[in-house]
Amino acid sequence: MAVPPQFTEVVKETEDKMNKAVEFFITELRGIRSGRATPGLLENVRAEYNGTPTPLKQIANISVPEPRVIVVRPFNVADLKTIENGIAKANLGFSINNDGRLIRVTVPPLSEEGRQRFVGQVKDMAEKAKVSIRNIRRDSNQKAKQYEKDSKLSKDDSKRLQDKIQELVTTYEGKVAQKLEEKTKEISEI
Repeated sequence: MAVPPQFTEVVKETEDKMNKAVEFFITELRGIRSGRATPGLLENVRAEYNGTPTPLKQIANISVPEPRVIVVRPFNVADLKTIENGIAKANLGFSINNDGRLIRVTVPPLSEEGRQRFVGQVKDMAEKAKVSIRNIRRDSNQKAKQYEKDSKLSKDDSKRLQDKIQELVTTYEGKVAQKLEEKTKEISEI
């Protein structure tokens, strides 16, 4: 039995949207502090560059040579002061050391209270990602029902499509749960 093109179209569109929701969640996680330094903590910090707030990753290399140190090496040394000001303005609680060629940012260890706060924040972000996935399911199911109503899909195909959409929900919610578990473990490490 041939699969109607509408079936394939809805599955692909649903999967693409759910994948984007998970990718957005993963990108957000990079900005959440854990027990160690990562470039993601600074890459979206903005510094004034030619009068425009610009993400650091566009005007400097960001690396982590040690577990608690982030090194920011500007592409142009003249931007050092504006980069330093941008990091300071972000108010992340890091100590900043400008040696005239690069900036060393020291990430202090998290307190137990800080860890709990970040774990809570990560759980909230995961819940938002799951809600986004469920909203995509709702929209895709509505599309399947509309195709059935318009006689573009049979009742059986519409049911199979809704079952397939639910499989995708389970898969992508599982990915969110896995990333949540990994990040929670990373934050909880001492």
